[in-house]
Amino acid sequence: MNKYLIRFNRSRGEPGRGTHDHAWRVFENGKEYLFKHINISVNIVDEQSGDDYNICCYGTMTIDKETSTAIIK
Repeated sequence: MNKYLIRFNRSRGEPGRGTHDHAWRVFENGKEYLFKHINISVNIVDEQSGDDYNICCYGTMTIDKETSTAIIK
């Protein structure tokens, strides 16, 4: 089971930060992914790291590349 931190992508549309539609940053054990959509079906809690607030959950992520969706179960 992996730990996931999810944040809104405030720098979306900038070089290297996805398109304007890539609204979500998902961190899986420290590795960052950018997605247009997220689908979370596990319990979530909020968490703060520095000035950033995250949604935190544990589970397994699959990626739907066609729709750019992170699915965490």
